[in-house]
Amino acid sequence: MEFLGDAVLGWAVADMSYRRFGQTPEGQLTDLRKSVVNALALAKVAREIGLGDHVRLGRGEAAAAGAQKPSILSDAFEALLGAVYLDGGTEAAYRMVDRLVAPGFPLTIDALDQLDHKTQLQERAARAGRGIPMYKVVATGPDHAKTFVASVFVDDVLLGQGTGHSKKSAEQLAASAACATFD
Repeated sequence: MEFLGDAVLGWAVADMSYRRFGQTPEGQLTDLRKSVVNALALAKVAREIGLGDHVRLGRGEAAAAGAQKPSILSDAFEALLGAVYLDGGTEAAYRMVDRLVAPGFPLTIDALDQLDHKTQLQERAARAGRGIPMYKVVATGPDHAKTFVASVFVDDVLLGQGTGHSKKSAEQLAASAACATFD
């Protein structure tokens, strides 16, 4: 179901992106799709609809608050979308994506830069004549409940830190904090 839901989600978001921002270059449309079709964005949607309360997990994963992990929530959302597609067809699935995922689209394509903090940091550092941001990530906790702390350095200077349940989310939060130092 997750595989099918992922494919339906990709199609629906691509269609919506093209209809809203059809004159935008392909690369930016791809970035737009990635901004709303990723584990963190889908997990946020899953949390908003309370999907984690309905996910059946093994004892170990349940004890480790697995129903709140972005990877599990995003997979569960995709599986739910796959089920909606099979039960209600393309129209029902499209409406579900439009109602739950499309609100995460930026209002303008120019706002897309604000969604990817790592890219934004790299661009700001380059404009300032500084080096490439380097990330150091430390993981703590058991395998089923890891916490990641990312530190981002530019020219060997610590500019930001972030903590998350995935390496990617920790790095994005660190980059977001570092971006503020360029304002």
